[in-house]
Amino acid sequence: MTIAQLSAEYGIAGKVEFIEGNGGLTMIRVNTPKASALISTHAGQVLSYRPAGEEDILFLSSKAYYQDGKAIKGGAPVCWPWFGPDPEGKGRPGHGFVRNRPWNVIGTEVLLNGDIRVTLGLTDTEETRDIWPQTFNLTQEIVIGDSLNLVLITRNTGAETFGITQGFHTYFKVGDITQTRVLGLQDCSYIDKTDNSAEKKQTGEVAIAAEVDRIYRNVGNTLVIDDKALDRCIQILSQGNKTAVVWNPWEKIAREMADLEDADYQRFICVETTNAADDVIGVAPGGEFRLVADYRVMK
Repeated sequence: MTIAQLSAEYGIAGKVEFIEGNGGLTMIRVNTPKASALISTHAGQVLSYRPAGEEDILFLSSKAYYQDGKAIKGGAPVCWPWFGPDPEGKGRPGHGFVRNRPWNVIGTEVLLNGDIRVTLGLTDTEETRDIWPQTFNLTQEIVIGDSLNLVLITRNTGAETFGITQGFHTYFKVGDITQTRVLGLQDCSYIDKTDNSAEKKQTGEVAIAAEVDRIYRNVGNTLVIDDKALDRCIQILSQGNKTAVVWNPWEKIAREMADLEDADYQRFICVETTNAADDVIGVAPGGEFRLVADYRVMK
């Protein structure tokens, strides 16, 4: 649909606007008294969420790609139907195929409390079945209010159970990575991807002083990013996951990434709500599974 058609069908005066964004991609601009947000229909991805009176909680690279077939570096990318490298080693894209293709707008509405819900979705096509031979209906419900609430709903429309891993690969904006801590993972075991996937145990808060790429197991449903430089905490509530990923590329890898500024590693941390590693979700025919992440600034 064109921007004019989307505006006519799904626009909400003063609250939900469809615009042409970077690279000519269709974007959804949301404004409420509580917060503003920017959503890309390409990748079904929230790029910005700014609570009233606050800085954006999401980091978005100034060098991000905005084009078909490319992932957008920053915001809250959706990884699905696998998290990480191709689980079958067939050379398919890392983190699945939904973060580099257009999603459909399914609906927009104002909720009773004044929050705005935007619903995006994808269904299988001949192209997706060539990549992953399953029939599915994937929906993301995005609610903008006092918090940013993301719900990823996987429905199996086929005749056989399939397994998925998935995640919200969210980039959180911080003032200074060296003054940032992640709370709520103490005593959790984790897979250290920077050390040949060695199994380790977290002691105390997570601090970042080098490249970090960890899959934490058996996590609780509340994590907190303590950002001393911006004098705020971001609370992450989750449902449907047993794992969480903490990632920062640090200096060398950031320099090697064409879609990051060299110093960007100092300005973000990824704390990801995931079903990763052995947290594989089986979805039965006619069944569905929901992964939920909720982000809120806590002073």
